[in-house]
Amino acid sequence: MKNNYFYMLSSFFLFFFGSLMFLGGGYFIYKDLIYMMDWEFVSLNSMLITLTLIFDWMSMLFCGCVFYISSMVVLYSHSYMQGDSNKIRFLYLVLMFIFSMFMLIMSPNLISILIGWDGLGLVSYCLVIYFQNFKSYNAGMLTILTNRIGDVAILLSISWMMNFGSWHYFYYMSVMSNWMMYLVFLLILAAFTKSAQIPFSSWLPAAMAAPTPVSALVHSSTLVTAGVYLLIRFSDMLFMFDCNFFLILSMMTMFMSGLGANFEFDLKKIIALSTLSQLGLMMTILFLGFPYLSYFHLLTHAFFKALLFLCAGLIIHVMNNTQDIRFMGGLTYQLPFTMTCFSISNLSLCGFPYLSGFYSKDLILELMTFSNTNFFVYLIMYISVGLTVSYSIRLFYYAMVFSPNTYCCQDYNEDLIMNFSMIFLVFMSIVSGSFMSWLIFSTPVFLVLPFFMKIMSLIMILMGVFLGYEMSGFYYGLNSLFMKTYNMSSFFGSMWFMPSFSTYFMNNTFLSYSNNLNMNLELGWGEYIFSKLSFFYVVVLSKFMQSFYYNNLKVYMMSFFLFIFMFFMFS
Repeated sequence: MKNNYFYMLSSFFLFFFGSLMFLGGGYFIYKDLIYMMDWEFVSLNSMLITLTLIFDWMSMLFCGCVFYISSMVVLYSHSYMQGDSNKIRFLYLVLMFIFSMFMLIMSPNLISILIGWDGLGLVSYCLVIYFQNFKSYNAGMLTILTNRIGDVAILLSISWMMNFGSWHYFYYMSVMSNWMMYLVFLLILAAFTKSAQIPFSSWLPAAMAAPTPVSALVHSSTLVTAGVYLLIRFSDMLFMFDCNFFLILSMMTMFMSGLGANFEFDLKKIIALSTLSQLGLMMTILFLGFPYLSYFHLLTHAFFKALLFLCAGLIIHVMNNTQDIRFMGGLTYQLPFTMTCFSISNLSLCGFPYLSGFYSKDLILELMTFSNTNFFVYLIMYISVGLTVSYSIRLFYYAMVFSPNTYCCQDYNEDLIMNFSMIFLVFMSIVSGSFMSWLIFSTPVFLVLPFFMKIMSLIMILMGVFLGYEMSGFYYGLNSLFMKTYNMSSFFGSMWFMPSFSTYFMNNTFLSYSNNLNMNLELGWGEYIFSKLSFFYVVVLSKFMQSFYYNNLKVYMMSFFLFIFMFFMFS
């Protein structure tokens, strides 16, 4: 009963603070206000140690979104983690996670950003290894070690900013100098590790070992969006440099993850790769020079992706913890409300007209068409949108349309608390796109394009529907296309072998080298000559002394007789 009280209270307060932040963000946009709160801890010889918080429309709206989604996830967790013996510990970890994200969003200071940044990395590790099995430990280690690269990049950028007079980064956005390039490079490195862009993508699907409510929180509005948010804040500084290389990397991330999701069978991994695809889209449009548009997609994406994970969690819950989509089918009859929410969030992800995803994705594609990029960027962007629709249709087919393929004796019980937490997110998945676009863009964006270019996104969506349906029948029969093109399919399905590069390939050389050093130096001649020999000498000496100590009368008598014998012998 006490656990119920904690979960309900946490959910209520998070929702309440989220509402305050949201209203505050709207007021700050209307009045065009920015407030800074400086809290001084120590002042010693003109050196100040302060905690600084910035309240502007961007941080307030994003914080409101994080708190809204967190409140629903905490409420959902109350029912999802019902049988868990460490339920309260789980709640504390989730609340620490939310607080770390709050610190990161509200900090205009690189040092206080590090508190939130490091907090996210460490708490995410604790949450990924929560179920305490080998798979969780391996996934947690991959997650935290990849994120440590970003943490080190933030530390180096802090030390680099010693060249300035302050760590408040927004004072120096318009400073153009030769060594500013290194700061930008370090920040992009940090953002790429946290937001899992190529070549750091492999940790994101691995982090699915965490409980599903955590996945909903991580993949919608907290951990993976931290890198995008950091670069949005530093966007004025980015535009002084040529970022085309990073644009190509983020676009390849979007393409690679969209392709990989079409070959994946794990429900949570498909949604994780979908998140990776959307992060690639945000990064791409950011490097093209539209930070507000990237921020707009960040907010709309958060709601429907959280809903998608919550629906997936309930499906896994009733399917006796089975995540393989081949064991699903006909779930519309068993879980009508959940599958309705699942369909709405999936359609929003695809950019279905007048759902929230449509407002941001369509605008992104049309503005990208206007920007002076080459045909390669244009083509990959549209193909990636088609792939998004493709894996969504494949997911529809396996979960809902396909003939029931489930185990017997399943408990198809739609939990009331879980469903209640979905209702708010369904509402936001429908209305948040139009609502946010009215708030963020004070004047309507009006783009005039030729007819063919205008309906290009619609053509790609229809092609994605066709491809998704074809991919659904890709795996059946002895003469299946999958078996005929096995090498190509395994290459696309394994994220271009990136998990292998990040784990075995990186570790194998270093581990064999350290093993050789260990065998030759630690356990080799050095061990025998220095450690073992001195140890052996000390042991013999101590035994010799011990024999004197225990047998002193015998030794004295023996030495006396020996002395007498020697005296008579030599006299």
